[in-house]
Amino acid sequence: MDRKENMKWGIAYIYSSYNNTIIHITDITGSETISQASGGMVVKAHRLEGSPTAAMSAAKIAAEKALEKGINAIHIKIRAPGGHNGPVNTGPGAQAAIRALTRSGLRIGNIEEVTPIPHDGCRKSHGKRGRRV
Repeated sequence: MDRKENMKWGIAYIYSSYNNTIIHITDITGSETISQASGGMVVKAHRLEGSPTAAMSAAKIAAEKALEKGINAIHIKIRAPGGHNGPVNTGPGAQAAIRALTRSGLRIGNIEEVTPIPHDGCRKSHGKRGRRV
């Protein structure tokens, strides 16, 4: 089992909203950035930044840079906008980004969801009766 011994771990933070997907790979402590990529770096049109295709391309770029620098295994932390007004569910690029990271040759440890959830801090917007659509 020499493969297990020479694994160099990192953490991949995937922020996925409806407008963009950002993949940020750090070392295991989370303090040093190893590679970064986003949907906006790989497509020309703004409306395509959050698409699964853009997320896959961005993840591939980030993974290649990480593999160059010696990271070959990652833990994944997925985040949606969340907070007291953002959507709590991830955008369309999250699943595509994970799939692309696995295909690029990185080993995957844990997948964790780290969307911020309010513990009743600020008041929600849109008044007393909510947003009428």
